[in-house]
Amino acid sequence: MPGRHPTVAVSAPGKVLLAGGYLVLDRQHTGLVFGLSARINVVAAEICTSQGVQLNEIVVDSPQFLDAQWRYGYHLAPEGGGIKVTQLQVGSRISSNGFVETTLGYALTYIDGIAASPKHRISSARVIILADNDYYSQSTPSASQTGRFAKFSVALSGANKTGLGSSAALVTSLTASLLSHYLPNDVFDISTREGKRTLHNLAQAAHCAAQGKVGSGFDVAAAVYGSCLYRRFSPDILSQLPEPGAPGFSAKLAAVVDGGLAWDVEVLTEGLSMPQGVALRMCDVDCGSQTVGMVKKVLSWRGRDADRSKKLWDDLQLRNDKLAATLRAGNASELPAAVNAVRELIRQMGKLSDVPIEPETQTELLDAVSTVDGVFGGVVPGAGGFDALALLIKDDEQTKQRVEARLAKWSRERDSKVRLLDVKGEMEGVRREELDVYAGWL
Repeated sequence: MPGRHPTVAVSAPGKVLLAGGYLVLDRQHTGLVFGLSARINVVAAEICTSQGVQLNEIVVDSPQFLDAQWRYGYHLAPEGGGIKVTQLQVGSRISSNGFVETTLGYALTYIDGIAASPKHRISSARVIILADNDYYSQSTPSASQTGRFAKFSVALSGANKTGLGSSAALVTSLTASLLSHYLPNDVFDISTREGKRTLHNLAQAAHCAAQGKVGSGFDVAAAVYGSCLYRRFSPDILSQLPEPGAPGFSAKLAAVVDGGLAWDVEVLTEGLSMPQGVALRMCDVDCGSQTVGMVKKVLSWRGRDADRSKKLWDDLQLRNDKLAATLRAGNASELPAAVNAVRELIRQMGKLSDVPIEPETQTELLDAVSTVDGVFGGVVPGAGGFDALALLIKDDEQTKQRVEARLAKWSRERDSKVRLLDVKGEMEGVRREELDVYAGWL
């Protein structure tokens, strides 16, 4: 049977929230978020069957890991409930993947609602997910580290992540690949402004549902648009959605995704860049933090100490804006002062809320690395904690080698594992890829 839907490949970047941790939860404030060169890649292809044989199945493979295949049946739910996805058993067990399953339900429901002709309707597909190596810590056991996509000798659940935003990049690239696979270019095209808006709104809805809460959404925005200054959308935009499969879900999802002006999100990409010769680099500290618990504690303090916390948040916003303006103006020499001013208030917030946003060990490590020639400074990004550092450094091999030497010395002295990842900050968001990038994996 000839294929009706093309094989497509899409990638979306990870992210780092350089400034605006905690503030980005509030619409009054913004976050400065950079996309990263580490990408989650998704290839969507048709499963061709013999004449007269019909499958209603989506097969999802993550071939870098052991036993990483998930199979899903799908059917149209009654009363406008959209496409209901049900996980099928593979072998003798079922291991769930909530982000994949939720994204399939949302994306397929939206596609089914706008697929105008039978030839664009949903048919069985195989989806392959490949993650760049920097998403996983050096402590993840691997069978082979050669090439862009390592082969790991553990199940996906046994991989230690480096905190680059894999769930948002996965949901975004999976959603984009399904939309691009099933819909013709004149209906959906991720290279257009309209296509990106559709993708952003649908991926935000799916990601929030998969997380079980409405997050600020900066990670999905970076996955779609790349580096940006981000102001979150109002949470009630998504609170009106029923559960997938519930009566009316399909129409309500379409109304939310295509709501246009109802989305009050602000994503500003114009003029945002790194100064010439400066690179944003990430360090894997390989400890990990419980971000959700930290956020709850900070917000609880904010509620108890409203006056002092408001002043601190307002002052921190001004310092974040100064850092963004310094980057935009290309003033590399002014970066150390701008970065240190932000860190000062972050430490104050951590002390007042009794949350390790910039823990003492991270303070000592940042201070040590900041003395290296060619380093302009760094922060504990996002919600903070122990799992990553973001550094602004001169973009040359000599500086890279000096930083790596300092981190190696630190690791020996402290009996810890700290390393510079290969990943760099980059401007671009979601994009189509050529299939030959994935030779040997398809």
